Amino acid sequence: MAKLPDNPLVSELFKAVHGKKTVPLKVELLKQHKRDDVKALLIWNFDKGIGSAIPEGEVPYKVNEAPANTPGHTRLLHEYRSLYNFVTGGNNKLSQMKRETMFVQLLESLHADEAALLLLVKDKELQSKYRITRSVVEQAYPEINWRDS
Repeated sequence: MAKLPDNPLVSELFKAVHGKKTVPLKVELLKQHKRDDVKALLIWNFDKGIGSAIPEGEVPYKVNEAPANTPGHTRLLHEYRSLYNFVTGGNNKLSQMKRETMFVQLLESLHADEAALLLLVKDKELQSKYRITRSVVEQAYPEINWRDS
């Protein structure tokens, strides 16, 4: 597998973790990239105490075709602070229409791979594409306080 860039997209990191053959190698790679955006997405995906405020299933949006690491798209690294708007109880002041509009706008601004990853996380389906388990996450980030524990 090719070496990760210094500041990889979350999708690049998860693809690299997916490619590791053993749990210790997966854990070590995640530890090397201890970032709040990565943890936020993994918590949303694996914590059963956190529900998505966006309906399950397909979301109609226009895929951003800009190449990775170029201008023309945003990154989850910069946008993860807005994710609270899309989980149950995160921002109850938003109407559902506004919430879904904001989610589509976020998807359309992200690199295509990160948008696809966010859709998996929204439906708690990350493991359907990437071989990353909650156990791996717990070992890599023991500081996470899970709501469902």
